[in-house]
Amino acid sequence: MKNKLFFYGGAALYFLSVSGIALPATAKDKKDKNSVSVFAKDKEDEVGGDNTNLSKKDFSIKEVVVTGQYAPGNTEKAVQKIKLIDSKKIQAMSAQNLKDVLSNELNVRLSQDNILGSSLNIQGVGGESVKILIDGVPVIGRQDGNIDLSQISLSNIDRIEIVEGPMAVNYGTDALAGTINLITKKTQKEKWSAGLSTYYESIGTYNVNGRLGFHKGNHHILLSGGRNFFDGWRDGEKPFSVSFAARAADSNRVFQWKPKEQYFANLQYIYQIGKTTFTYKGDYFNELITNRGTPYAYGEKASDDDYRTIRFDNAVFMSTKLSDDKNLNVQVAYNDYKRISNTYLNDLTTLHQTLTDNAGDQDTSLFHQWSSRGTYSTSKANAKINYEVGYDVNLEDASGLRIKNTKQTIGDYAAFTSAEYRPVENLTIRPGVRYAYNTAYKAPLIPSVNVRYKLDAVTFRASFAQGFRSPSLKELYFDFHDSNHDIDGNPNLKPEYSNSYNLSAGYTKRVGSYNYKIDASGFYNDMHDRIELAQTGAGVQYSYVNIGRYKTLGVQANVELSHKGLKVLVGGSYTGRYNSLSQTSGVSMFSYSPEMRCNISYEFATSGITVNFFYKYNGSLPGFALDEKGKVTTTNIAAYNMGDISVAKAFFDKRVNITIGSKNIFDVKTLSVTGSVADASSPHSAGTSMPIGTGRYYFLRLDFNLNKQ
Repeated sequence: MKNKLFFYGGAALYFLSVSGIALPATAKDKKDKNSVSVFAKDKEDEVGGDNTNLSKKDFSIKEVVVTGQYAPGNTEKAVQKIKLIDSKKIQAMSAQNLKDVLSNELNVRLSQDNILGSSLNIQGVGGESVKILIDGVPVIGRQDGNIDLSQISLSNIDRIEIVEGPMAVNYGTDALAGTINLITKKTQKEKWSAGLSTYYESIGTYNVNGRLGFHKGNHHILLSGGRNFFDGWRDGEKPFSVSFAARAADSNRVFQWKPKEQYFANLQYIYQIGKTTFTYKGDYFNELITNRGTPYAYGEKASDDDYRTIRFDNAVFMSTKLSDDKNLNVQVAYNDYKRISNTYLNDLTTLHQTLTDNAGDQDTSLFHQWSSRGTYSTSKANAKINYEVGYDVNLEDASGLRIKNTKQTIGDYAAFTSAEYRPVENLTIRPGVRYAYNTAYKAPLIPSVNVRYKLDAVTFRASFAQGFRSPSLKELYFDFHDSNHDIDGNPNLKPEYSNSYNLSAGYTKRVGSYNYKIDASGFYNDMHDRIELAQTGAGVQYSYVNIGRYKTLGVQANVELSHKGLKVLVGGSYTGRYNSLSQTSGVSMFSYSPEMRCNISYEFATSGITVNFFYKYNGSLPGFALDEKGKVTTTNIAAYNMGDISVAKAFFDKRVNITIGSKNIFDVKTLSVTGSVADASSPHSAGTSMPIGTGRYYFLRLDFNLNKQ
């Protein structure tokens, strides 16, 4: 056994052995010297058929996924439709965080708040209904219901698995619109490995991270860490401008995109004994955002805000194979999240800072979560029935001056099960159900049914699933009152729940050296008891309420072609979002928005230079709202184009990699907004325009590896 490869995330932690770049085929499997078996559980998994034969000159491995699976398997075999963003695309995009890489995905819309960070929606549903996991462990610390995507570094990520639609049976609350599972790097070929990556942007971004790996026998240790620094940006700044002079005490100290500094570190220890693998993961993250204010009269003083986020995540995983097709997996995690907001009065002549004493200017919010998840599953090849049973426990507490009685707790205890039934060879039916007890509200019973049918080179998938989102501790117990805010939580909130329907068809074909892949899909989400912040009294009196129904529907299609060094992906989507005013005002029930993307990559065989182009068109977001007189008005967020281009070259057996390019080549900065589309719950984004980018800029990335890649 030359190499070891570890998978954990989604349902479990798994240990697999690999040799070279493919899993070794046994003598029984070696039917063709030009074919290999990859996860060869049944006929569908044998590589070497008419459409999947891999010659020695053109060798690849099927994409492996773990999210929601009984055991690691390829995307084609999964009953759910799973998008996979691999390390090659992350590298090609020079993506630094989760926001960067998701900006190119269909059915994903990003938004930006320069204090709260970046957020997303999937299938027209907001980020508060999207579950984000790292190796199967939930990420906590939501602001206005959203995880800041720019806080999730990709420096240690091997791939990203995305499932659109509910995964509530497997992952519980928040897995309503979709689930994003980031899988960290765990491979270690040599006894020692080391690497360093640096990244520069002409708008003032300076990133550096390093990694160190060691393995001996059954022990594997991986260390990584780094610093990301952004010195702020305002419209009109020239690229590549660097100044070491003290900033003038005037309006030039104010940035539209706030200065940001991040430190992060990761430790991973893996130990295998027999058929059992133990893993510990520890992750630390520290971010500071500085919001400098305009100086007062005479330029002597100014009010500045600091926003610090600290995350400390720990997880222990145990995976054991009770037999060849029976798996037992347990994970226990502790997540600590701290958000500190401070307002200072700065003396710009002496640079002395003092904390202000205004109500609401200072706040520290703490969130802690203990979670444990365990599964027992079978994954017997060609069996009529395989199944999984499991438990999922989450205990969360929140404390701070803006939490009612300064501290609140909530507990969720769940059991879930599902089974994969194969009445005939190419048909898989997977029903599932989840039952939970929650200490704060009555949790719903959650069912799901997934169906997969393969007909020659076409794979059909259909699903019905219920999803739910439980009220967060903030929505239940928020308590924020000052001169500008009067917001209370609502302990009587009910969980949101949805009925979701998804259909898809995928076609793959190989003709000579050409590979074709075509897929089309559609969805319909019907949500009930949606939770929103609403005005409940005069002035600025707000609370969280269950407002009723919300629906989304849409279709998307992608065509992918690869031929030698060329890869082309073209796709489009069309999403409709429900207009609640249609019930009373006669406006259209849905407002539709298109998206399109085109990705092209070409590697020159002789020089080894790779050119990448990523493009996405985000159509306008129309809608309807009521003005202050109660009259229906139209709203709209303008359409925009985002595009990146890069050139990459590797040297010295890929020990040195250089990538240069330009991002946001269409120079997008803000989007025009018409009508009352600003979210009342977010005072940071109101206005007639909204930030979306920092204009066109250029980047340089240098990667150094101790070992041959």
